[in-house]
Amino acid sequence: MPYDPAPAPVKPYIPATANLPEFTIRALVMGVVLGMIFGASSLYLVLKVGLTVSASIPVAVIAITLFGMFKKMGGRESTILENSITQTAGSAGESLAFGLGVTMPAIMILGFDLEISRVMLVGVLGGLLGILMMIPMRRTMIVEGHRELKYPEGTACAEVLKAAATETSREAAGEVRLEGSDAAVEAKRRAAIIFGGFGLGLLYKVANVSLKGWKDVANFEFGAPLKAGSAGAEISPELVGVGYIIGPRIAFTMAAGGVLSYLMLIPMIKFFGELLTVPVSPGTMLIKDMTPDDIRDAYVLYIGAGAVAAGGLISLVRSLPSIWNGLKGGLAGMGKGKGAAPASTLRTDQDIPFKWVAIGCLAIIAIISFATPLHMNFLGALLILVFGFLFATVSSRLTGEVGSSSNPISGMAVATLLFTCLIFLVMGWTGGRYYVTALSVGAIVCIAASNAGTTSQDLKTGFLVGSTPRLQQYAILCGAFASALILGPILLKLNDAGTVYVPAAQVAPGITVDASKLTETAQLQGPQAETDNKTYKVWRKVGTAGGPEGKYLVADDGKLAYLVDPGINGHHHTRPDGTEVKKYDAPKAVLMSYIIKGILDQQLPWTLVLFGVMISVVLEMAGIQALAFSVGVYLPLVSTLPIAIGGAVRWAADRRNNKLPQYAELNAEERVAAGDRSSGTLLASGYIAGGALAGIIIAITAGVMTNFDSMMAKWAEGANPFFAGPQSDLLSLIPYAAIVLLLYWVAREKAR
Repeated sequence: MPYDPAPAPVKPYIPATANLPEFTIRALVMGVVLGMIFGASSLYLVLKVGLTVSASIPVAVIAITLFGMFKKMGGRESTILENSITQTAGSAGESLAFGLGVTMPAIMILGFDLEISRVMLVGVLGGLLGILMMIPMRRTMIVEGHRELKYPEGTACAEVLKAAATETSREAAGEVRLEGSDAAVEAKRRAAIIFGGFGLGLLYKVANVSLKGWKDVANFEFGAPLKAGSAGAEISPELVGVGYIIGPRIAFTMAAGGVLSYLMLIPMIKFFGELLTVPVSPGTMLIKDMTPDDIRDAYVLYIGAGAVAAGGLISLVRSLPSIWNGLKGGLAGMGKGKGAAPASTLRTDQDIPFKWVAIGCLAIIAIISFATPLHMNFLGALLILVFGFLFATVSSRLTGEVGSSSNPISGMAVATLLFTCLIFLVMGWTGGRYYVTALSVGAIVCIAASNAGTTSQDLKTGFLVGSTPRLQQYAILCGAFASALILGPILLKLNDAGTVYVPAAQVAPGITVDASKLTETAQLQGPQAETDNKTYKVWRKVGTAGGPEGKYLVADDGKLAYLVDPGINGHHHTRPDGTEVKKYDAPKAVLMSYIIKGILDQQLPWTLVLFGVMISVVLEMAGIQALAFSVGVYLPLVSTLPIAIGGAVRWAADRRNNKLPQYAELNAEERVAAGDRSSGTLLASGYIAGGALAGIIIAITAGVMTNFDSMMAKWAEGANPFFAGPQSDLLSLIPYAAIVLLLYWVAREKAR
């Protein structure tokens, strides 16, 4: 559908002639700090379950609350435009976290180290590039396409800001003074909900994981006739919050993929392979000796990766008409953006001048070309420029149509990697060096596309409330830059906290190498470093002959000392002293590594991958969108089942609320939008932020507080029936049921 050439007759809440404080130091600093916090929690989520949720509304509510607190302390009353700047700067962290979490762990999965310089460069350059590429399209996408492109999260966030507008803002908007009664009461109520959810999620997670109050995973295994089948749930507040926000359709679809894996594929592989007397490639053990997790690691992960890749590409192909329209609109918008921000332009129609946007994009491409950690060449930089503009445009368009949650960013990254790797293969560029180049291309494009969609949502919010676009663009550039600086170190810390050094005698006995030819050295990190502080040589094993491939630490005599099993996508969950370690599945990053290795080195079990592809094809033929289901096939059921529980709470709450008088005149789309702005969404957002941040803190401090952790585990195993004992799985559901029921209770609305 073509763009309407006539601008929509939209009157912003704050008129262009109003002169209110907007781009203030306090608004920018608060936004940057909140962006870092929500970026960290989003990174934690994307490593666990491969998805994030929009941070715009939670950031807006927190900003409104904090500004209200400052006023009570004698400060100046905030304006709606300041709140908009804070929300804009604060939303950058979530989109950056998604792009980094989807791509950068693949570097390590491919056998390289997660170098801090590489991670930070990719985050900074990709984030800034996506924002700059979207700016010239603002007039076409946001202004002229207002009636066609709804930008649901951006529109909902504008409603939140307007509902809590201060008296100063209401006067500027020409509204009758309400003496603060309605606005103040509503703002306080919403703030109490989100901060209460944050505190509860934080305390719940600390009591659960640090104090060993109850098991954090309730798991139930089945015997015959469903041998090797199992079902369980990670009973954490952040996952139930995610399920509530994404809604029942996607939540149930993801869980259905997990049911297929754990209650059909794994038992079926066990059934047919139990009598075999030789291992079945790519597995290295007899199937009869495999646990359900072993079967998943050896076979089902490849099936899930094939399903995710096919689902992402199919969703991209389905979007081709929108892609074409978005490209046309983007090119048209670039032409209109060249004259941005002349002196006579209204405040609400000023962008960063096009010449500075062009200079910024070219400077970023130049830095990418010469940045040593990215292993980049001219062709790679050219591909980033082409794919970056293509998918930044597509992301901006699709975000306006279906929202950020349904925007197939990972599908765009998959397409970028596929084409890049195929071009490299034609050029004869194979081997480890080009792994990093190809992944750097895909990572920067993925982050750029993700940030372009987020920028579009923010500019839509500003368009509706009357913000100055140029100042919003400055704010999100600052927020993206600051978030990129901290997400890299957090990513490395999460990986280090979950790393296990497995004695080589257990996994690769008898192998020796010539240590004199090895130049790279390393020491143990984390708790195991307390008992072994030696310096070892590093050997990267390729292939599975004699033991699993990966990074090994080698003694001076050439004997293997340890297999370094990373915290992200590692397979060993117990340290030699018996301490349990939490791993991160990073499903999308694993997919990226499979694509690169499969095409450049042709080392992929294509039969299993094609099984997964056919799962997606069959679902699409049946009229079911396959991507969410495919992600569920790949992820552990213990991660997707609690998401489904959150979706069930949303379904029950919406079904009950839709019977109220205030919903009677709303159509289906308006009812969904009202649910997205409800009290339940705020509490769920608090659960996510509190639980995820607690998880990050616990993971990072695990290496420092090892004695405390061991002491609590010893106490819980001996004296706490909620943590250990025959009924511990059932008993641990009691505190979980409490936070689930609270979410439903808060989500219920009163009749008005």
